[in-house]
Amino acid sequence: MPRVKRGMTHVKKRRKLHQAVKGYKWGRKNLIKVAKTARTKAGAHAYIDRRKKKRTMRGLWQIKINAFVREEGMSYSRFISALKDKKIIIDRKILADLAVNNKPVLKALMSYLKK
Repeated sequence: MPRVKRGMTHVKKRRKLHQAVKGYKWGRKNLIKVAKTARTKAGAHAYIDRRKKKRTMRGLWQIKINAFVREEGMSYSRFISALKDKKIIIDRKILADLAVNNKPVLKALMSYLKK
């Protein structure tokens, strides 16, 4: 069986690793063992934080909606309950966008709900 030299493969893997950890501090960008660990942990944190981002954004949307709704003299929970009672299906992302960028539309919706 012929001898297999793995220099090319090792260099390619190392180059790919160094590109992935570019910008990290200390030995985490230079040393292969430490860089591998750093890349793995960074990937794990990225995975978790993509899910955390969804929770955070939903909370932010609720705060924006609540701020607008309170100016109109209603609480957030009563507003959401009224939407459900009238069978209006608009998600919180759209409601938050309306509260910030298109207030007259949301005011009209609130006046409809108050009836």
